[in-house]
Amino acid sequence: MSTQPLYSVRPTFKEKFPPTEVKKIISTFLSEFLADKTYNPELSAQWTREIADGIKGSIKQQLELPRYKYVVQVVVGEMKGEGVRMGCRCFWDADTDNSADESYRNDSLFCVAAVFATYLY
Repeated sequence: MSTQPLYSVRPTFKEKFPPTEVKKIISTFLSEFLADKTYNPELSAQWTREIADGIKGSIKQQLELPRYKYVVQVVVGEMKGEGVRMGCRCFWDADTDNSADESYRNDSLFCVAAVFATYLY
């Protein structure tokens, strides 16, 4: 009688994406990165790339979740007293995949960062 190796397709409870912890990571990163910045349209594109890469790296380093892929979306804009709305829709496995978002603002700029995590089967 041969035994076949057991392979778990789903993550364990400890391996699931924790949105609350990720919100804290995003908030800390945004506060540190943007604390001394004022809005500059020439630099905002560079900042969005740096923020997205930094958040993604921080999540990978601090959480070390196996088999998750991350998509980080960042928007930086000038504070002019106008409202901004962001929305998204995703088609995914509600049991394993998740998202987290956080925003930052000062007198000069606002920033919204969203992280989408998908589990690879």
